[in-house]
Amino acid sequence: MADRTAPNCHLRLEWVYGYRGHQCRNNLYYTAAKEIVYFVAGVGVVYNTREHKQKFYLGHNDDIISLALHPERVLVATGQVGKEPYICVWDSYTVQTVSILKDVHTHGIACLAFDLEGQCLVSVGLDSKNTICVWDWRRGKVLAAAPGHTDRIFDISWDLYQPSKLVSCGVKHIKFWSLCGNALTPKRGVFGKTGDLQTILCLACAKDEVTYSGALNGDIYVWKGINLMRTVQGAHGSGIFSMNACEEGFATGGRDGCVRLWDLNFKPITVIDLRETDQGYKVARGENSRGLSVRSVCWRGDHILVGTQDSEIFEVVVHDRNKPFLIMQGHCEGELWALAVHPTKPLAMTGSDDRSVRIWSLIDHALIARCNMEEPIRCAAVSTDGIHLALGMKDGSFTVLRVRDMTEVVHIKDRKEAIHELKYSPDGAHLAVGSNENSVDIYGVVQRYKKVGECIGSSSFITHMDWSTDSKYLQTNDGSGRRLFYRMPSGKEVTNREELKLVQWASWTCVLGPEVNGIWPKYSDINDINSVDANFNNQVLVTADDYGLVKLMRYPCIKKGAKFKKYLGHSAHITNARWSHDYQWVITIGGADHSVFQWKFVSERKSKEALHIAPQETLADSNSEESDSDQSDVPEMDSEIEQETQLTYRRQVYKEDLPQLKEQCKEKHRSMAMKKREQAPGSCIKLHFIHGYRGYDCRSNLFYTQTGEIVYHVAAVGVVYNRQQNTQRFYMGHNDDILCLAIHPLKDFVATGQVGRDCPLHIWDTETLKPLSVLKGFHQHGVCALDFSADGKRLASVGLDDNHTIVLWDWRKGEKLSAMRGSKDKIFVVKINPYLPDKLISAGVKHMKFWHKAGGGLIGRKGNMGKTETMMCAVYGWSEEMVFSGTCTGDICIWRDMFLMKTVKAHDGPVFSMHALEKGFVTGGKDGIVALWDDTFERCLKTYAIKRAVLAPGSKGLLLEDNPSIRAISLGHGHILVGTKNGEILEVDKSGPITLLVQGHMEGEVWGLATHPHLPLCATVSDDKTLRIWDLSPSHCMLAVRKLRKGGRCCCFSPDGKALAVGLNDGSFLIVNADTLEDLVSFHHRKDIISDIKFSPGAGKYLAVASGDSFVDIYNVMSSKRVGVCKGCLNYITHLDWDKRGKLLQVNTAAKEQFFFEAPRGKRQTIPATEVEKIDWSTWTCVLGPSVEGIWPVISEVTEVTAACLSNDRRVLATGDDLGYVKLFRYPVKGKYAKFKRYVAHSTHVTNVRWTHDDSLLVTVGGGDTCLMIWAHEPESLREFKLCDSEESDIESEDDGGYDSDVTRENEINYTIKALSTNIRPMTGVKPHLQLKEPSVDERQGVVRGSRPPVSRALPQPEKLQTNNVGKKKRPIEDLVLELVFGYRGNDCRNNVHYLNEGADIIYHTASVGIVLNLTTSCQSFYVEHSDDILCLTINQHPKFPNVVATGQVGDTGDMSATSPSIHVWDAMTKQTLSVLRCFHSGGVCSVSFSATGKLLLSVGLDPEHTIAVWKWQEGAKVASRMGHTQRIFVAEFRPDSDTHFVSVGIKHVRFWTLAGRALLCKKGVLSSIEDARMQTMLSVAFGAVP
Repeated sequence: MADRTAPNCHLRLEWVYGYRGHQCRNNLYYTAAKEIVYFVAGVGVVYNTREHKQKFYLGHNDDIISLALHPERVLVATGQVGKEPYICVWDSYTVQTVSILKDVHTHGIACLAFDLEGQCLVSVGLDSKNTICVWDWRRGKVLAAAPGHTDRIFDISWDLYQPSKLVSCGVKHIKFWSLCGNALTPKRGVFGKTGDLQTILCLACAKDEVTYSGALNGDIYVWKGINLMRTVQGAHGSGIFSMNACEEGFATGGRDGCVRLWDLNFKPITVIDLRETDQGYKVARGENSRGLSVRSVCWRGDHILVGTQDSEIFEVVVHDRNKPFLIMQGHCEGELWALAVHPTKPLAMTGSDDRSVRIWSLIDHALIARCNMEEPIRCAAVSTDGIHLALGMKDGSFTVLRVRDMTEVVHIKDRKEAIHELKYSPDGAHLAVGSNENSVDIYGVVQRYKKVGECIGSSSFITHMDWSTDSKYLQTNDGSGRRLFYRMPSGKEVTNREELKLVQWASWTCVLGPEVNGIWPKYSDINDINSVDANFNNQVLVTADDYGLVKLMRYPCIKKGAKFKKYLGHSAHITNARWSHDYQWVITIGGADHSVFQWKFVSERKSKEALHIAPQETLADSNSEESDSDQSDVPEMDSEIEQETQLTYRRQVYKEDLPQLKEQCKEKHRSMAMKKREQAPGSCIKLHFIHGYRGYDCRSNLFYTQTGEIVYHVAAVGVVYNRQQNTQRFYMGHNDDILCLAIHPLKDFVATGQVGRDCPLHIWDTETLKPLSVLKGFHQHGVCALDFSADGKRLASVGLDDNHTIVLWDWRKGEKLSAMRGSKDKIFVVKINPYLPDKLISAGVKHMKFWHKAGGGLIGRKGNMGKTETMMCAVYGWSEEMVFSGTCTGDICIWRDMFLMKTVKAHDGPVFSMHALEKGFVTGGKDGIVALWDDTFERCLKTYAIKRAVLAPGSKGLLLEDNPSIRAISLGHGHILVGTKNGEILEVDKSGPITLLVQGHMEGEVWGLATHPHLPLCATVSDDKTLRIWDLSPSHCMLAVRKLRKGGRCCCFSPDGKALAVGLNDGSFLIVNADTLEDLVSFHHRKDIISDIKFSPGAGKYLAVASGDSFVDIYNVMSSKRVGVCKGCLNYITHLDWDKRGKLLQVNTAAKEQFFFEAPRGKRQTIPATEVEKIDWSTWTCVLGPSVEGIWPVISEVTEVTAACLSNDRRVLATGDDLGYVKLFRYPVKGKYAKFKRYVAHSTHVTNVRWTHDDSLLVTVGGGDTCLMIWAHEPESLREFKLCDSEESDIESEDDGGYDSDVTRENEINYTIKALSTNIRPMTGVKPHLQLKEPSVDERQGVVRGSRPPVSRALPQPEKLQTNNVGKKKRPIEDLVLELVFGYRGNDCRNNVHYLNEGADIIYHTASVGIVLNLTTSCQSFYVEHSDDILCLTINQHPKFPNVVATGQVGDTGDMSATSPSIHVWDAMTKQTLSVLRCFHSGGVCSVSFSATGKLLLSVGLDPEHTIAVWKWQEGAKVASRMGHTQRIFVAEFRPDSDTHFVSVGIKHVRFWTLAGRALLCKKGVLSSIEDARMQTMLSVAFGAVP
C-alpha cells in the first residue's frame, strides 16, 4: 500500500507576477527601506527594486483589497475580503505579523488609514452600512464604530493637523467625522453653489481645516471646514482615483493615464503622461480599449510610483519624467486560465481573457515577450521541440504561434464553443484539441495542422487530457466525471481496458484515475479541483483547487483523503498548476486574481538541511489544517480519551434561554396571574455537603489554596474543602456544569469555566467566595481549559465551539486581549509562558501549538515532530523555551521552542496530569501511578501506586479499585493531592500513606436514592454499576460500596431499615442486607429498566416494583413470591407511592397519567380527585395530581419535573427538574404556578430528591453531574431574620396594582425621535391655521386622565416645509442664536435639577438643551450638542471632575449611528463636550449616574429589556451591560462610596447590583421578613449610613 503520510518535500513561494490594480486604489507605497509594498491576490509583497527580490506576507486567507502604510513607513496594514475578514498589521522588514484586528467587519475591508502618530487605525467595511471602525491596533481593540454611509465609501483619511478628526468620501458624499468618547459623529460636506454633488474618489487633508478631494469628473474640490470653498476644474480628463500627500505637495493620478504634481497650495507643478510611454500595455484592444488608467500614486522625494488598472507598476524619476520605468507587469482584469511550460527552457507561457499571451522567464523573474490576440485565451501548449505555441480560444478557434518571434503559423476554427485543453503528443506529430463541445479533435502537425481524427465518447465538456509516452493513446476527463481512452491518431474509443494495463503516460494532468484518487477529500464532488500535475521523478503531485489552495501530495496516491501540505496565497480559484521542465519550480495561476505564482520546490534532501532556519510563519501553517496529523488516520486512541472526545456539552435548552421562554409562555398566564397564587414556603435549605468530584472528563482541576484548604469543582459548584474539619464551602455563581478550574499563582483566587450558550468564566476568591470578575460574551457552548499567567494578570481560556477558540483576557478589567481559532479537534490544555506572558501553548487531540499574541489575534505554529500525537497535558519548564508535554501513549515530550528534543517513557497509558515543581516534576497517568521526576526527566525519583492496601485509617471512604486512572495532581503542604477518574480525591503523604478525602459516583447517571427510615444514612445506585451507602452525619463519608453486574435506577430501604431493595437496568432487582450489602434475594421478571421500587409501610410486607415496560409487580417479601401485577398503564412508569395502610398504590407514567391500584392483587381503581386528597399517603414522591398542580413551571413543555418528595411533617414539598433546579413549595400545592424558592447547584437534571427521616436534611442526586448533595433544612420556626439565598418565582405577581396616575402615564410614554420628524414620520393633529375653535380645557387635558394627548410629540410642521437642502443651491441668510429658554422638563423625569459651584448656579434641562442658570445674574447658558430630547441629567460629585455633567437623550435604534441614543458628558462651565457615548439602548437613556471615583458612568435604557450599562466615560469604553428588568426602571444609582455596587428601582422591583470584571450580577430585594410587605413600584432611591 502506498505511503499515506504527507510528502517530506515542500514548496516555497519565490515570485509573484502582477499587481492588483483593479477595484482597488492607493495600494502602492515606498517603505522606509526604499522597498515597494503592494499586494496581489492574498499576498502582501515587499519588492526590492535594486536587488530584484521579493518578500511575502502570507497572513491573509482571502483577497487583500486595502493597504495603509504606518507614518514611520515600516509597518503595513492590509485588509481582506471574506465572510469574517480581518486586518493584519505587519512589519515590511521581517514580514511577520504584529497585530490582527478581527470580529467587527463583514464582507470585506474597503479602506484603511493610520493617524499621524500611528497609534490609531481606521477601517471601512464593505457591509451594507459601510461601517467605520477606529482601532487601537496594538491592543487589537475597537475604540469607536459607526455606520459610515448608505453607499460605498472609497477613501478615508485622518486629518493630520487636527486630533481626532477624520474625513471619508464615496458615492455622492463626503463626510467630516469627529471622534469623541466611543462616538464617531459625522457632518456632511455642503456642496452648495460652488460645485455639483457628485462622487468623490479620493482625498488628502491639509492645514487650517482644508481638505482636497478628487471627484469623478476630474475636478478637484477644495473644502474648508465642511463647506466647499473652490474647485480646481479639469485637473484630470476623467475620474481622479488616487491622491497622495507628501512633504513637497500632492500627487494625483487619474483614469486619463496622467499623474499630476501640485505644490502645497495646490498650484500645478508638472504633468507626467504615461500614455506616451513605449513600454505600457497600450494596444488597440477593440471595444474595451480603456487606455491606461492610474489607480495609485506615491510621491517620495524625486521618485514617483504609479500603479495602473492593468496590473503594471511604473517608477518615474521626477527630473527625467518622460522616461517612466516599468518595474512590474501582470495580466489585466479577466480570468486567467491558460498556462504552459517550455519543454527545455525555464520559461512559462500564460494567456488570459485580457487577450494577451505572455512569456515569463523563471530565472530572471521578468516578462520577456507579449503578444495580443483577437480573442480571449483559455488554454496553451508548447510543442515537444519548443518551436510552436498553440493557444485555444474562447470562441472555439485555436492559433499556433512561433515561440521565437510570436508570428502566426496557422489559425483554425472548427468549433463554436471554447477550447479548454490542448496538448502536443510526445513524438511531436499530433496536437489534440479538447473543446466544450464534448469532443477532442486530432490535428497533424507536419500536415500544416490538418484534422486527422476526432474523439467523440464524452457526454460533457473536456477538462483534462494526457498522451501516453508512445503517443498511441490519449486519456480524457470530462465535466461529468468520466475518464475515457482513445486510440491515436484515429480517435477510436478503447473499450477493452486490458490493452491499457501496460500503457505509460507521458504526463499526468488528469484529476480522475486510480493514481490520483487521494487528491479528493473523502466526501467531495469532482469539480472543485481544477488542475493536477505529477512530478514523476520525485513522486509528488501538485493540485490546484477552487479554494485557492496549492497542495502537495505523494504520487501515486491511491486512497481517498490523502495527507498533504497546503499553501495559501491565491485567494480565489486557482485555474492551473504545472511543474517547470526540470521540476525546479511549480507555476500556478489564479483565475479571478489573474496572478502568476512561482514556487520553488524544496526536495527532501534540501529540506533537511534547512531545518535550522525558522519556518516562514503563516496563520495557516503551510502544513495543512485538514490533514493536521501528517500520519494516517488510524492511531491507537486510548479508550478513555476516545470517550472524552466524543462527549458533547451541547444542551437542548440552556438556562440563558429561560427568560425568553417565559416571555413566550406569558400570554397563557395572563388569566392565571389574576388568581391568587400559592405562597412560597417559609422554610429554606442551604447547601451543606457534596459527595463528588468531576474527574471523568476534566483534568488538573484540583488545588491547594493559600490556607491549605482544597479547591475543586463538581456539577455547577466550586467547592472549598477543609480537610481538618471535614467541611465544605461553596461558590454558587455558576448555573451549569463547570468544566475547568485554574488557580491564581498566589493561590487565593480561582477561575472556573462552565457550559452555556454564552458561557461565562468566573474568577472568585476562595476565602470570601465572592466573584471578582465574570468574563463572558466570547465563548460558545462551554469553556474547557483555563490558565493564569505567572504574574496573575492574564487568563487564557479555550472554548468548546467548533474551532476551539483560544482567548487571552486581562481578567481584572474584563477585557479580551486577543483571540484566535485554536484547532478543529478538541484542545485539552492551554498554558501561558511564565516568563513571557505574550506566549502560550495549547495541546490536544493530534495537536501541539505554540502561540504568540499579535494585537487582537494570536499567531500559532505547530510543534515540529514527526507525527503529531494527542497531548493530554503540558507545562513550561525551567526556562522560557522549554516545554514538557504528556502524550496519550505515556511518553513525555521535551520541547525547545517548537522543536521536539526527545521523548521519555513515563507511564503505561496516557499521562493525564503533570505539575512543575521548583526542582523537578510530578506526573500522573491512567496506570494509577504518581511519579516524581528530576528537572530534566532523566531520573524518576519516586513512584506512589494508589492502592487500597496503603489507605490510611482516617480516610473518608473506600477506594473502589486499585490503580484508578489519575486525572489531577497538585503539590503543597507536604502532600501530593490526587484526583481520580472515579471521582475520588486522595492525599498522598510523601512517606507513603494515602488518605481519601472526598468521593462520589463515577461517570454515568445517578438516579437511585433512598434515605434510611431512622438513621442519618442514605443509599444511592447509579449507572456506574455501584450501590453505595453514605453517612449523612458530620463524618460525611461513604460507608459501604458494592459493585453490581448492571447499573441501577432506583433503591428503597425496608421500613425497619435492615433490607435494601435495588432495581437494575436490565429488568431485575435485588434485595440486599442494608449493612453488609450481601444478596438476600433477586428476581428477573422484566426486560425493561426497573424505574421505581417501594416497600409497603408498616411491616414492609409487600414490595412494589415498577418497570419501564409499564407494569408494576407486587411481591410478598416474606414468601418472596410475586403476588400481583398492576396492568393498564400505557407508558413508562416514573413514580409510585403507597398509602399509610399499605393497601393502595399511586402510579405516575411518563405520559403524565395518574393511576391507582389496590394491593396485593394489583386491581385498578378509579378514585375521584376530591377523595385522593383525603387519602393518607405514606410517602409522596409523585409529580401529578391536584395537590401538586402548582409545581409544574410556566414552561412545562420544555422542562420536566423529574422528582418530588414531601417532608415528613407534610409542610414542604421539594422538587427537582430537568434544568438542575431544586425547588421548595408549600404543601399542598394547589392552583397553577405556585410561588417557590429555588436553588441552583446541580448542573443538568436533578434525578431524585429525598428528605431524611427527621426532615433535618434534604438529599438530592444529579443525573449527568453524578453527585450527591446534602442540604441543611431550616424550618420556619427556627429562622431568625436572615437573607434568603433563593431566587424568586417565575411570574411576578400582578395582584398589587394601585399605581399613581402620573406613574402610569410615565410608564406608557413612548419616546420617538423628533429631530428627524420633518418628513419621515407621519404627523397627527391639525395645523394651527386650520383649527376650527379653541379646544376646551377638558379636551386639552385629554378626556381620560393619564392617557396621552392626541397630538404627536413631533414639532408642528411649518407650512412650506423645505426638505433636506443638501442638493439645493440655497444658503441660509443668517444664523440664529439661542437666547433664552422657558420651561423645565418635570413631567416625566426626576432628579434632574442640581446645584453647581457651591450653589451659585443651577443646572437643568428641557427639550434637547442643557441649561445652566446663574442665580445672581439670572443668565442662562446652553449646551446644545444633543440632537433630541434630554431625558436625564446627573453631576459628577468627585472633586477631580468639577462641574462634569452627563445627560442622556432619546434615540431610535441601537445601531451606533448618529440617531442612536447617546450620553454626552460635558463641562457645565465651558460647555465643552468631554465624551460622547453612543449606546445600544434603543429608545433612549432614562437614567444616568456617576460612580464614587467619578470614573464610571451608569446608564439605563428604555429598550424592552431595560438594559443597564456601565461605561468608562473618559475612554468611551463600555465595561459591562445586562438586561435590567422586564418592567420599566426609573432610577439606577451607584452607592456613594463604591465603584462596583449600585441599585436599580422601578415598577415593582428593587435590585442590588455588583460589577465584577465584565459582568453585572444582581440580587432581588427580598421583603419576605416584614409582615404583609408587598413589592411596590419604587420611584427613587437614597443611601443611608451603615449603623
